[in-house]
Amino acid sequence: MKHTQKMFRLIGKGRHILVPVITMKDSKQILTSIIRTTQMGQNGIRAILPASMRPGLRKALQAQLLEYDAIETEAHSIASQRGWELPESDPGLQFLSRLMTKTRLAYGNPDSKIADMMIQDNTRRMVRCLKDLHQSTKEDPQVGVLSQRLLDCQSAGIRQLQSYL
Repeated sequence: MKHTQKMFRLIGKGRHILVPVITMKDSKQILTSIIRTTQMGQNGIRAILPASMRPGLRKALQAQLLEYDAIETEAHSIASQRGWELPESDPGLQFLSRLMTKTRLAYGNPDSKIADMMIQDNTRRMVRCLKDLHQSTKEDPQVGVLSQRLLDCQSAGIRQLQSYL
């Protein structure tokens, strides 16, 4: 069973009470999540950048793209130092993301739609990252610092894009 799934156990002798048991994630699993999150963020931004938008919005997105790339690079570096090979994000999901982005930007105010999409995506990724942190074994300060950096990046991205809604 995957580590992220909740498992249940019986409590007491002859009792039939189910209690959720949350399994903890190790540093390798957290780094995998960080890499996938940053790759999906980069993919989403790259899908949006060809669209017509205000220069300030483009600059904010490009800054986010650079920060996601830096976080991904650091995650790969940590994994490499430890001899870990981590899976990449699914290319099929990347294709679907680009297709959905083009469809959503087809009509209306592109700046507002871009900001809306990116805020929703950042929020979704923040929730996933927070769940990972709460399920983390917290044994690895280097991975914890990188996770917090990713959360800060996502939070800053949301704040930057709110004025474009």
